[in-house]
Amino acid sequence: MDPIVYVIGGIVLLIVVVVGFVALHRPRSIEEEVARARTGATMAAPSLGSRLSKSRDALGGGLRSVFGRQLMDDEFWESLEEVLIGVDVGVAASTEIVANVRQAGPSTPDEARSLLRREVLEALAGKDRALHREGSPSVLMVVGVNGTGKTTSIAKLAKRLEDGSVSTLLGAADTFRAAADTQLRVWAERVGVDVVSGQEGADPASVAYDAYSAARARHKDVVIVDTAGRLHSKKNLMAELSKIRRVLEREAGAIGEVLLVLDATAGQNGLAQARQFADTAGVTGIVLSKLDGTAKGGVVVAIEQDLGVPVKYIGVGEGMDDLVPFEPEAFVDALLG
Repeated sequence: MDPIVYVIGGIVLLIVVVVGFVALHRPRSIEEEVARARTGATMAAPSLGSRLSKSRDALGGGLRSVFGRQLMDDEFWESLEEVLIGVDVGVAASTEIVANVRQAGPSTPDEARSLLRREVLEALAGKDRALHREGSPSVLMVVGVNGTGKTTSIAKLAKRLEDGSVSTLLGAADTFRAAADTQLRVWAERVGVDVVSGQEGADPASVAYDAYSAARARHKDVVIVDTAGRLHSKKNLMAELSKIRRVLEREAGAIGEVLLVLDATAGQNGLAQARQFADTAGVTGIVLSKLDGTAKGGVVVAIEQDLGVPVKYIGVGEGMDDLVPFEPEAFVDALLG
């Protein structure tokens, strides 16, 4: 066969591969994200265990190796600690949990496993995980850095509230990022809630004020105020959060919640962000997004141990109903199998 035929065939094949790769990896538009979320909402909800399969498999595989040993010696306990650290439970929390299990004196690996479950649950116990709503309308302020899934989490939270007959309005106080208002409006339209926004570059605190005033005039139960996804190291932008909070507290009397959206796939790296936000904005609860996409699900324990702030919601998929209240027992059982 003529060599030029092979050359042409190779070029055609290369073009097909490149086009396929680009189509697969190109960023999805907000409309595509919404469509995927709506499709996911119509499908039968999978179990929490299957949604957390990456973390469950990582933890379960390590635990099977540890608890499959016959001898419960120093190496056994060191290995158990390493497994917990490996799923981002954190060094301090892992050390404390394993020490407590060991001190309880289990005589068999199976007994140690039961004690491990008890200790992890104990580490997550005693937190107020209710979504607090103060005043009418009540104010929920949402903060977080870019790329954490903040806007989609707001939309999913609004849907949960609306499904529970709690009328909701969104305040687009992210005037810092281009197209942020458009993104929030696309989600709000699909959820069926109103949005109040300002022009790009407008004072975010004034937008928050307008959103609260509109929610009160329209007799809404809740106003969720979105804020710019800002880097925690930017002091001037963090100060802006404080201003937004002061304005909302002045108008509403009190803020029901300040929710920080953290990306679970960031693992321990998210803790530095969380500390800064907790100090500046007075964070009262964590929304942990993308938990289904990471093998580091143990970061829930690290966050709560380090900050003393409860995880209130977890994102476990792309569907509109895939933001769910965090329930420690269901979560621990899903991880431990």
